[in-house]
Amino acid sequence: MKKKVEIYTDGACSGNPGVGGWGVVMLYKGHKKEASGAEQSTTNNRMELTAIIQGLKMLKEPCVVTIYSDSAYSVEPFLKGWINGWIMKGWRTSNKDEVKNVDLWKELLSLMQIHEVSYVKVKGHADNELNNRCDALARGAIKELQKTLPAQLPPIPDGI
Repeated sequence: MKKKVEIYTDGACSGNPGVGGWGVVMLYKGHKKEASGAEQSTTNNRMELTAIIQGLKMLKEPCVVTIYSDSAYSVEPFLKGWINGWIMKGWRTSNKDEVKNVDLWKELLSLMQIHEVSYVKVKGHADNELNNRCDALARGAIKELQKTLPAQLPPIPDGI
């Protein structure tokens, strides 16, 4: 019988695009494991997807997984079946636009082949303690990365 795991995820960005971070809280039989990371130049949506991907990568064996995310961008394609349409249309939306972040969607789908995954959309920045913790992890990762980056120089005045 496969282990049942809950994974809470969140992504954040300082500027969009800008420095971004992701946070994950995994729960299994009363145990909690956290992870986070950051990228120098990314978008909020990429960080939301990265959080889910990283959460699934934390699993060491096939599991029954419930993903909790406040990101409609990440969750609705599965809850509303859009992802199947995108695949059938060669990664195009119903408007024939190219689906953004295809690299991450494909990586996520590959990981989902290993596990039984379901999604739950949670309200962001509300009273969900674990979603709030993921947000704090993502923002903390952003701050840590920003400390290592060179300070932004002021613009050069005209006439110099």
